Amino acid sequence: MHPIKHFKTITKHRHMVMVSCLRVGLIRQGLCHDLSKYSPAEFWQGAKYWQGTRSPNARAREAEGWSTAWMHHKGRNKHHYEYWTDVPPGGHDYRPVPMPTRYLVESVMDRIAASKVYRGRSYQPGDALAYLDQERARDKLHPETYEKLRFLLTLLRDQGEEALFRFIRRTVLRELPFARWPEAARAARR
Repeated sequence: MHPIKHFKTITKHRHMVMVSCLRVGLIRQGLCHDLSKYSPAEFWQGAKYWQGTRSPNARAREAEGWSTAWMHHKGRNKHHYEYWTDVPPGGHDYRPVPMPTRYLVESVMDRIAASKVYRGRSYQPGDALAYLDQERARDKLHPETYEKLRFLLTLLRDQGEEALFRFIRRTVLRELPFARWPEAARAARR
């Protein structure tokens, strides 16, 4: 059990996401990001499986076959694509639905912060994109959401945080069309 270390890790992560969200204008989401991680349902399993180099949910899955903390978390936090599934009319299987823009942006900030926290000094701007590819997200997200998320993380990798945040403020949060590389990438440089 590592409750103090887990508390420090999730607080550091939350603070990073909060600062990033504030920088692009998502004040409420920045302030409320991942508060459920402090709930008993999530906190104690996280403390039990804390390692400091990756999510304790991954370790819980290895040990127990599933993560009750993750099931609690994804159902309460709209910045996770797993939240955005539903059964279509006349259907029987859950399908991904498009993620609203503000949650997509929070998801980007979440992925950046998680990469920084778990990679530490080894962090590179391409880490969040590499993780997206590693988790085979293309099959799990709505195609529109995947295309936008991949575009934004590619922009981060290729042009850095300042360009990404500027593009999010000027284009993404204004609901202007994007996700067509390289046209939007040129616009991000301006």
